[in-house]
Amino acid sequence: MLTLAAPRFFHTHPMARTGTVLSVMVLLWGLSWPATQIALMQIPPLWLAAFRFGSAALCLFAFVALKGGLKLPARADLPIVLSMGLLQMTTFTGLGMIAMTVTDTSHAVLLAYTTPLWTLLLGWAAFGQRPDRQQMLALGLGLFGIALVCSPLETDWSQPGAFMGAGFLLVGAVAWSVVILHVKRHRWQGSALSLAPWQMALATLCLGGAALMIEGPSSRIRWSGELAAMLVLIGPVATSLCFVLAAEYGRRISAFAMSNFTLGVPLIGIAASVLLLSNHLSGIFLAGLTMVFCGMALAARTAGRSGPSHPPVMDRCKS
Repeated sequence: MLTLAAPRFFHTHPMARTGTVLSVMVLLWGLSWPATQIALMQIPPLWLAAFRFGSAALCLFAFVALKGGLKLPARADLPIVLSMGLLQMTTFTGLGMIAMTVTDTSHAVLLAYTTPLWTLLLGWAAFGQRPDRQQMLALGLGLFGIALVCSPLETDWSQPGAFMGAGFLLVGAVAWSVVILHVKRHRWQGSALSLAPWQMALATLCLGGAALMIEGPSSRIRWSGELAAMLVLIGPVATSLCFVLAAEYGRRISAFAMSNFTLGVPLIGIAASVLLLSNHLSGIFLAGLTMVFCGMALAARTAGRSGPSHPPVMDRCKS
């Protein structure tokens, strides 16, 4: 009886099915963070980023082609292809993976997901979008939480690479926020799904070229079954599959609901890093995490007032 009841329930309750799919998607995104940390023990960061987007691009090219939607991006969409390919994927992911070689997963996840706070600040500075009281509270909480985590009470700045790691993660988060502002103002000709493989292909070329110049040829990488498994999770699963799930199911709920779902990604990433990588969370870090998370939640709440979400917002699966 139970085996028959579940499919019938999801058939008659599409929102329950959507919630289940998006929950699985968020779980995979969160697990990709410790998987990345494990992979970085065996492969240089830029090559890992290149393989991630290269494998994801191949999967998405095949998927879009099977749906009959594979075509070159329209000229009007080239700016958003460049913006997302160079800033969000190449800069955010490349700097983030380099930072993770000197920063533990928990701190990396927290600093990387400060993007909603920088989006509010940049929108204010660049477009005169003065934050309201709730947004100012979000900024205050979030920035204070960041300051707490980055203070000498929590971060040992005498450790090699400490400044580089935190700096790269924050610069990457700001680059992602620039893309978010661009996404909101771009007049889309093609769908987010049809443009994603081209963006990932561009990122693969840039990251692969940088890896070749900085880290040497990929033939130096020592492959193993564990590394291959991590790459499958990080690329085809957590990047391409999650993108498809977000594009197909994320549009069925409001932007506010989708923002709430994605707030679970850093929490899962941090929890998984504790369970799988034995990361230690101090009281100072937990206090900073609470403040940053509350700030992100408030920022997401105000961002979701505009109503239904649109496909480009779903690009958080590439984080």
